Formats: sequence, C-alpha cells, structure tokens
Amino acid sequence: MKIIGYARTSTDDQTTALQLAALKKAGCYAIHEDKGISGTVRKRPALARCLASLELGDTLIVWKLDRLGRSLRDLIDMLDSLKARGVRFQSITEAIDTETPTGRAMWQLVGVLAELERSLITERTKAGVKEAQKRGVKFGRKPKLSAAQIKHASQQIEQGQRVQDVAALLNVDRVTLYRALKN
Repeated sequence: MKIIGYARTSTDDQTTALQLAALKKAGCYAIHEDKGISGTVRKRPALARCLASLELGDTLIVWKLDRLGRSLRDLIDMLDSLKARGVRFQSITEAIDTETPTGRAMWQLVGVLAELERSLITERTKAGVKEAQKRGVKFGRKPKLSAAQIKHASQQIEQGQRVQDVAALLNVDRVTLYRALKN
C-alpha cells in the first residue's frame, strides 16, 4: 500500500515547491510531477505514469483538486476509475479523503455539482441552438442539391425524363433526388 503524489504547474514560470512540500509531509512514497502543462492538456506524461503505477490499496494524493482534473467531469471520471480499482484518493487543500465519511460526503457533493454543471451545459446548448435556428442558422450536412437544381430536376421529370436519368445528370443517387423533391 503505497502513497503516491501528483503535482502539476500550468506554466514553466510556476513552481511546484509548495505542492511538493505538502505531498512529502503527507508521506508520499513517490511523487509524479508535470511542469508547465495546462490542466486542459490531455497528454500529461507524469499523470499517466502516476495512474499506471497505482495498485489495489494504494493512495493517490494531490495538493489541490484542480492540479488533477481538466474539468469537473474529467475529475469525477478519473476518481470513479480509481475507486473501481480499489485506490484511495486524498486532496490536501479540500480535505477530501475517500476513506472517511466526511471525505465521501464531500466527494458526493462534488458529484452533485458535476451533475448540475452537465445539466446547465445541456440547457445552455439547447437554448443556443434554438436561438441560432430563429436566426436562420442551419445545422447538419449541407444539401447536395441547390434549390435551383431541385427546381430544374422537377421540371425535367414533369417533361417526361426518368428520375434515374435526371439524378445521373446531377451526379446524385436516385434516392437523394427523390428526397430533395419530397422536401
């Protein structure tokens, strides 16, 4: 049962000294450190090594939650994965320890806030799409045929040309032409 620490700075100008001191004080057996890597960057080599080194019964400790996760959703996914692997988690600053009742309650609160965040994002996205549609913004694939092409195709078919022939002239499938004429 090892205690493993993880530290990260967002820029090369920052130092991990405060984080490292706190992690050493917490009794870390090893500390993995990413320097000058933003939390929004997916590839964090030291974090990958850290997570790979954790085994059943180990503890991962960070100085602060924001050092670990890119977003609340990523953080929750990561910690759920650790829990499934039997790895304990602690955050020194936020006093979260998944082995204590208070720590678990704090973690559940973080989960509730993440669910709220997801709901708000969904709500804002739907409202944004609705507003864009009111302004005439079209979503989805660009139509294969323009209005003029559809009008011309309709006239050609009314004059007796076969749908297959008109579709071939427009370089589209017969079904595509039928669908365009229907709409």
